[in-house]
Amino acid sequence: MGDNIIFALRDINLTIEDGDYVAIMGPSGSGKSTLMHILGLLDVPSDGSYKINDREVSHFSEDELAVLRRETIGFIFQQFNLLPRMSALENVTLPLLYSRIPKGEAYAVDLLGRTGLGTRSLHKPNELSGGQQQRVAIARSLINRPMMVFADEPTGNLDSTSEKEILTILKELNEQGITVIIVTHEEEVGQEAKRLIRMRDGSIQSDTRLSPLIQINKIKSSEIELHPVKKMNIFFEAFEYLKLGFKTLAANKVRTGLSMLGILIGVAAVIAMLAIGRGAQQAIETQLSSLGSNLLILRPGAVRVGGVSQESGATTRLSLEDAQYLKDQLDYIKYVSPNVNGRGQVAFQNKNWSTQIVGGSPSYALIHTATPTIGRFFSEADNQKRARVAIIGMTVVREIFGTKSPIGEMVKINRVNFQVIGVLPEKGANGFRDQDDVIVLPVLTAMHRLLGKDYVDSIDLEITDPNKMEVAEDKIIELMNIHHRVAPALKQNTFEIRNMADIQAAVQQSSQTMSVLLSSIAAISLVVGGIGIMNIMLVSVTERTREIGLRKAIGARRWDILAQFLAESVVVSAVGGLIGIILGWLITVGINIFSGWTTSISPSSIILSFFFSASIGIIFGIYPARKASLLNPIDALRHE
Repeated sequence: MGDNIIFALRDINLTIEDGDYVAIMGPSGSGKSTLMHILGLLDVPSDGSYKINDREVSHFSEDELAVLRRETIGFIFQQFNLLPRMSALENVTLPLLYSRIPKGEAYAVDLLGRTGLGTRSLHKPNELSGGQQQRVAIARSLINRPMMVFADEPTGNLDSTSEKEILTILKELNEQGITVIIVTHEEEVGQEAKRLIRMRDGSIQSDTRLSPLIQINKIKSSEIELHPVKKMNIFFEAFEYLKLGFKTLAANKVRTGLSMLGILIGVAAVIAMLAIGRGAQQAIETQLSSLGSNLLILRPGAVRVGGVSQESGATTRLSLEDAQYLKDQLDYIKYVSPNVNGRGQVAFQNKNWSTQIVGGSPSYALIHTATPTIGRFFSEADNQKRARVAIIGMTVVREIFGTKSPIGEMVKINRVNFQVIGVLPEKGANGFRDQDDVIVLPVLTAMHRLLGKDYVDSIDLEITDPNKMEVAEDKIIELMNIHHRVAPALKQNTFEIRNMADIQAAVQQSSQTMSVLLSSIAAISLVVGGIGIMNIMLVSVTERTREIGLRKAIGARRWDILAQFLAESVVVSAVGGLIGIILGWLITVGINIFSGWTTSISPSSIILSFFFSASIGIIFGIYPARKASLLNPIDALRHE
């Protein structure tokens, strides 16, 4: 204390024989409790020697003391130190967890029966009287078949009737060959012992034998262990820790729920964000694939004269002959389709709809994967005859025909009659364009019967080999400049080519980047949830300091305490993760139903979220668990 050194014990020279019944008495501050704590391996002397069966233990580590304590010693405390959330039977069997022995419930029931609690084994401590609680503590002290039992003021909180019953039980234990050491300040309790040691100021004042020490043949272990048990394996041990974690957390439902909240929200957010990102990526891939693979789109460029962009003139306009010319010149062009575009008002009976008009060649269906699901695509003969036939998209079908089949029906497009011969496959819509809101006509029909054009707006070219896309771009521009006799000064911007493969790659990269970004943002809430778990577990360590001291007193090593608190952290994060998975799935379904966005939950995202949440529990649970494991058992037991 400050610069002063206070000796709790000094010049103690003491030998306790096997099978003795010793009472240690003295006023408060005499050192009797400190002596019992050292004898019971809860504390260690600063100097001197302490041997149990000729085995020096004064320099044992804390874990070595815990192992020896659970194998040789049983404790009975004045405050009982029963765990309130456990039944009497569960309190009695608690030391078996640290002895690595599965629950010997039959033997525990037998012990409770011997102490007169056979019918109260399933009652919680708050349902038992003080005397009954002390009997539970006595049964707990005997569950590991100790060589000796230490009792610290075992009758201090009991009435006279209960006191007599407890002293009778201690006497019976001694008669069975168990060494009993009792600390008390009550004279009548001390007189029950065979040997009475009186202490004052840390020293032994007197050591009196009240009754002769009679060597008693101990009950054989085979007689005590009425129900042989097997050592528990690591899986059973982990299961026990997890079960204890569930029980502990269930006793504080509100606090547990709040600590789960961060993990729950984080997991739900990760799953929802990944589902949205993955769904968006799939939708984009579907829409881009519908445009065609290995596709180049040739368009007239903007010619710059004097630094000013001018509209394309007759020299740079594309024609049907350009399409055929390129097909003839380049053998790696698989399909070619000259196209014209415009808007048209389509009418059927009393319904009408404004839609996009596309004129193309028969190759259009092959390039754009637009083979009709119902009916047929137009042929080259239809194109040459400028036949008034149309293939319509599903949006047009719904708006004009409803549930009626459109095949064979006559519609007016800009007041010109057309016969519907096919329905395009449904490709979906994005925020900018509905790919199903379109009507495809033969290119010559669209040019001369509907739109009044003598040129085409673009030429679609499908290349046979994706590795030749860049070569094809340069060669097509070169051939078009030659074919149109473009002046050298204007060659750079006369024609332009859009490579759909490059666009697809860029969009997919952007989609993946957004998915990672969204997931990273969502993962932040998991980290915040982990910090919440750490805070809650730190509060739990403070609240349960006496419990930690009790567990260490009955044989728990540092690892056992660490594992217990880690198990509780994992339970919080795992249960929160499971609920978060369900919530994330519900959010994803809700987004899909109410907003119409495409979403996709992958098993990998669920597994990732769950294991990430469990990892958060372990990572953020290590510090409070380690803090709990490092508590000194005697300081923890004295904690108020």
